[in-house]
Amino acid sequence: MREVAVIGIGQTKVDEHWDKSLKELAGEAIIDAMRDAGRDYADAVYVGNMMSGSANHQQHLGAFLADWVGLRYTEAMKIEAACGSAASAFRQGLMAVSSGEMDCVIVSAVEKMTDSPLHEITSELATAADADYEAGMGVSFVALNAFIMNRYMHEYGWKKEDFAPFSINAHANGAKNPKARFQSSISAEAYARAGMICPPINLLDASPVGDGAAAAVLVPADSVQLSRRPVVRVIGSAAATDTIGIHHRRKPLWLSAAEQSSKKAYKQAGLIPTDIDFFESHDAFSIMAALSLEACGFAEPGQGPRLANEGAIFPGGKIPVATRGGLKARGHPVGATGLYQITEVVQQLWGEAEGNQLEGVRIGMAQNIGGSGSNIVTHIFSTR
Repeated sequence: MREVAVIGIGQTKVDEHWDKSLKELAGEAIIDAMRDAGRDYADAVYVGNMMSGSANHQQHLGAFLADWVGLRYTEAMKIEAACGSAASAFRQGLMAVSSGEMDCVIVSAVEKMTDSPLHEITSELATAADADYEAGMGVSFVALNAFIMNRYMHEYGWKKEDFAPFSINAHANGAKNPKARFQSSISAEAYARAGMICPPINLLDASPVGDGAAAAVLVPADSVQLSRRPVVRVIGSAAATDTIGIHHRRKPLWLSAAEQSSKKAYKQAGLIPTDIDFFESHDAFSIMAALSLEACGFAEPGQGPRLANEGAIFPGGKIPVATRGGLKARGHPVGATGLYQITEVVQQLWGEAEGNQLEGVRIGMAQNIGGSGSNIVTHIFSTR
């Protein structure tokens, strides 16, 4: 298997893009990535997306976008894994290049959510849950995470305010990212005053949805010559699944798929958790940020909030997270989120995370979660 490098990236701002269509958003990110890579062709285009069929009445995104960006006749397809769609698409592109089947792949991910009314989007998001026993009973994703957070607080004795640092860190970092949906910092007082959505989850625990697209160009690492940047290699990639319904899990407070995928990725990379310089976690809700840190080996079970309250997740800490705002502040365009995470890791390793650049980082990890932990994809990147 060949080593694979990321040589170009593109992102749109996460926002309510009323003046742009789905294909215009995706095309902007793809063309920016191709220009960044200095390429005008690709052997394949893989597209991550969750809800284009319902929200935009457009399926068949592979051919749709390949044609739009001038890559007609190229192999192209859409990959769907709920909120984990983008990292799943990246993994498909990675395997295509690593296997030797292809020499240049474009991975794109896009979500255009403002084309549909909010109640329809809420219903669409619920399709990532168990249709019979969760969504069919009227349980939204906010409610599912509220169930988990309530139980977590009961089991481990944490208070609501103990989760504030996750949001404070994300917003402080998002304030310096021009592509972030929210570009202002918050205080512990603001967190405490935030309106309740579904107890104990308030507005500042939950990530905002939005429109956005990101893209990356993948090639064999040994083909990169005279690069103006450090060569960012993918040194670990793994995916794992769990039950869709949280009620079917033996340990509902443990992200087993995150544990399994991260362990596989660590083994491929020859690393342990303490080797990771920073972590782009899937902080769709504060409780998910805590659970991810624990499942990936950065904190003991039930101790994710302690890591946050000790400052370890902030820039300069032991394991910085949400370094460009995370889902909480950068925004969560669901089927595109995983590629934002990956391109943000690449920005850090290139030394191009303007306003948020971490010092001396060489190894970064991104983890994208589909559903409430039912499909999780982990990637590790390095410039070593």
